[in-house]
Amino acid sequence: MSVRLESTSNIWITGASSGIGEAVARALVEQGHNLIVTGRRQEALDNLKALAPDRITPARADTTGKEELQGIAGSLEAHGDLNMAILNAGTCEYLDIADYDSDVISNNITTNVVGTARCLDIALPALRRTVAKGQPATLVIVSSSAWWFPFGRAEGYGASKAALTYFAHSLRADLAQEGIDVVVVSPGFVKTPLTDRNDFPMPFLVSAEDAAGRIVKGLRKGSNEIAFPKRFTWMLKALGALPQGLIDRIAASMSRQSRKEQETNG
Repeated sequence: MSVRLESTSNIWITGASSGIGEAVARALVEQGHNLIVTGRRQEALDNLKALAPDRITPARADTTGKEELQGIAGSLEAHGDLNMAILNAGTCEYLDIADYDSDVISNNITTNVVGTARCLDIALPALRRTVAKGQPATLVIVSSSAWWFPFGRAEGYGASKAALTYFAHSLRADLAQEGIDVVVVSPGFVKTPLTDRNDFPMPFLVSAEDAAGRIVKGLRKGSNEIAFPKRFTWMLKALGALPQGLIDRIAASMSRQSRKEQETNG
């Protein structure tokens, strides 16, 4: 039986300035937990702190910067032993193949993969100290369901999330003997400032608050894989299980349709 979040926990959340990270922070503080919240916008972090000044510690940092993260390392245990790290900071940039630019790939990989990996420089030692005291410790990595199917324009984003999920699963294997759980969260489309920029239909779109509720519920249940909404993620998994040739034809057809919609809307 899971003991996650059963009692007051000390939790570090990255990407807490907006979107899923902010919604998860609000949900967890309502349940009485202590939070260290990280993001790049100090004002947004201060607004979160106002919800519970004695239980929320802002720790502003860009997760892609090693020095900035080292600068907040001490804050991770501001409320005591760190029980959980929710590494959520990320970005989404789409690639227009007619104007191919490798910087789009680099930006996605740097923020989503390298940024998450850098967070472990400070999170893992803190979680290990918690385990050494006989307490449970959990590492949560927020990925995406996007990489299950090769969507057009998502070369950078999808590749970064595929790499991030593989990274998390490998960590799960290596950290199992240490008693540190590794949870992978794979959302579908969630309404956030990032997805508000999307210029295409987003099926089964859920609110950030809905996403946060599903994540917290999954964590409390002890799940190591949290994917939602089910109708969307099951559909993607089913498509991804088709023969590769069929996947290629479907993906190419969807990409052509997407381009026609853009031309019509333009």
